[in-house]
Amino acid sequence: MSIGNSPNSPEEDRPSAGPDRPSVGRALQQARVGAGLTVEEVSTATRVRIPLVHAIEQDDFSNCGGDVYARGHIRALARAVSLDPQSLIERYDADHGGRPTPTVAAPLFEAERIRSEPRRPNWTAAMVAAIVAVVGFAGFTFFSSGSKHQGGPIASDTAKADKPGPASRTIHPQAPQPPRPAPSDSAIAGLPKDKVTIKVTAKDGQSWISAKDANGKLLQDGLLKQGESKTFTDKERIDLVVGNAGAVQLYVNGKEVKKVGDEGSVERLSYTPGDPQAG
Repeated sequence: MSIGNSPNSPEEDRPSAGPDRPSVGRALQQARVGAGLTVEEVSTATRVRIPLVHAIEQDDFSNCGGDVYARGHIRALARAVSLDPQSLIERYDADHGGRPTPTVAAPLFEAERIRSEPRRPNWTAAMVAAIVAVVGFAGFTFFSSGSKHQGGPIASDTAKADKPGPASRTIHPQAPQPPRPAPSDSAIAGLPKDKVTIKVTAKDGQSWISAKDANGKLLQDGLLKQGESKTFTDKERIDLVVGNAGAVQLYVNGKEVKKVGDEGSVERLSYTPGDPQAG
């Protein structure tokens, strides 16, 4: 009897890690086929375009718009085919260099202040200022005494000037203006109540936006750069898909939605006329 590993030992049956493990795109494709789903069905469930689904399954992430959007698409596709998104994202980071490590801020040192020597009093400037003050006071006294001798004629001319002439005009006090109405506290006051109005702004970074009306008509599908805004209006409903939701500022029917999503996440929202309650 030989002592050793049998042909069916657990160590040989265990799947090897590393190169033998399927890539991110291959894993998504195998899970989709195993679930009996087509690319069109996955695209409809995730709002990821069909050409982009094909590209991701071939491990081509060049059209995703960057690592942030690639992770968001991987997370959405993994959930649609019942896979663990975190393990796929970790595999993507390992294959593409990983997430950038945050740089530790260097300690700040306060520069040593150089004390300046105390200034000595400038006696020359003080003497010049005193002379100027004396000359100015003398001139003021001289002109004041001269004006007292000519007080009679000046007073007479002033009295004549005070008399109203034929061309004088009567100035009426301005009538008080009625107070302007204070602006309404509700931001929805100026918007039509029978429509849904959505304004999306890429406030803290760029975002991928897709918007459709109630009839399924595509209103927007593309990248929204930082600082840009888009406004959509429909009578019944607007379906919205937001990539990198944490960087987006969203107003629905004039009211701000405080929490759209997290950084890098893909959110699917639907709004109707009235208060902004996500569908």
